[in-house]
Amino acid sequence: MSLQKLARELDETARQTASMLEGITEALELLADKNLAKDASIREAMQMIVTALQGQDRIEQRCHNMALAVRQFALLPANAPDSVYDEIWSSLTLDELRVPALSGIAAHQSHGDAELF
Repeated sequence: MSLQKLARELDETARQTASMLEGITEALELLADKNLAKDASIREAMQMIVTALQGQDRIEQRCHNMALAVRQFALLPANAPDSVYDEIWSSLTLDELRVPALSGIAAHQSHGDAELF
């Protein structure tokens, strides 16, 4: 698979996760009805949905960041030094992609966001 195709697939994954949110957002709007929102279990369910929505947003951002990095990698000559790759990674937005020490371990850290990675 070419790097450009990989970048397109990452963008498509981000798009697909975003499209899943339409139904979830509609359900959240129904639950937000004044009469329903008085119930503690409904409020708890709403908070769980909001947390899931935040997790999706993080997945979408992560996919877009990786697609951007892949596109930049594809432009590099075969003999590019590792420092150029490191510079590309360090320019990304999400810490678990940008900071090498967090790569692959963000799920093990408590940071208030949905624990997905």
